[in-house]
Amino acid sequence: MIKRIVGWLVLVPLCVALIVFALANRQLVTVNLNPFAVEPQTASQDLGVPLFLVIFAVLLVGVLLGGIATWFAQGPHRRDERHFRREAERLHRELDAARRAPANQALLDVDDLAN
Repeated sequence: MIKRIVGWLVLVPLCVALIVFALANRQLVTVNLNPFAVEPQTASQDLGVPLFLVIFAVLLVGVLLGGIATWFAQGPHRRDERHFRREAERLHRELDAARRAPANQALLDVDDLAN
């Protein structure tokens, strides 16, 4: 319940700030991904994109690239976790087998003494 309240207390002001930012940056900008291109001679050839869309797109690409980089960086940790999980399961099976073995062995010894 506390996490939900704190989430709303953080999420609502963040959304309001993003909406205000988008409304304040509606002017059109020209996006050119080629740094070696010469300046266009007429502005009518350019397609304008709102500035806030450019900034949001760059932020989104940055978050995605950061997530992918983190996922690859944590690969060895995930591999070690899988190895330790398999080892723990194997040891649990061995422990259960060892706990059952003395009880079965004691029953066999009693049967041998009775004969």
